[in-house]
Amino acid sequence: MITEDKVTEIFCMADDFCKFFDAMTAKYTLKPTGKRKYHRNSTMSKAEVMLIMILFHDSGYRCFKHFYLEKVCKQLRHLFPKVVSYNRIVELERDVAIPLTLFIKKVLLGKCTGISFVDSTPLRVCKNPRIHIHKVFKGIAQRGKCSMG
Repeated sequence: MITEDKVTEIFCMADDFCKFFDAMTAKYTLKPTGKRKYHRNSTMSKAEVMLIMILFHDSGYRCFKHFYLEKVCKQLRHLFPKVVSYNRIVELERDVAIPLTLFIKKVLLGKCTGISFVDSTPLRVCKNPRIHIHKVFKGIAQRGKCSMG
C-alpha cells in the first residue's frame, strides 16, 4: 500500500490537474441554452474519486466494492472525511473516467526513455480445429498462437 505522504502527494497533483482540466473544458465546451438540467453536486471532489481509483489499482484487492467499503470507508476514513455511499462512488467514477485517464497518462506515467518492453506471449485466437475455417486472422493465427508483428 502507498504511504500516507504519497497519498497526499498524489491527491495534490490530482487536485491541481482537475482544476486545470475543468478550466480547459469550461473554456472549450458549448454553454447549454434553455432550461438547466438538474445536476447533483458531490461532497467528494473529482481528485478524491480519482485518488480512490488509483489506490484501488495499487491495493491488490480484486473487488472494488470490498476495497471501498473495507479500506476507504473504515481504515482510510481520516483521509476521506466526506465519503459517500458505494452506489454514489460508482456514479462518480463515470464522471472522472476521462480526467483520470489523462492524469495517469500525462502526470503519473512519466516520460518515455526510449526503452519499451513488449509481452510476446502467444494469444490463442480460436480452437485449433477451426483455424482453417475462420479467415479473419488468416496468416496470423497458427495452431492457437498469434504472432503479432
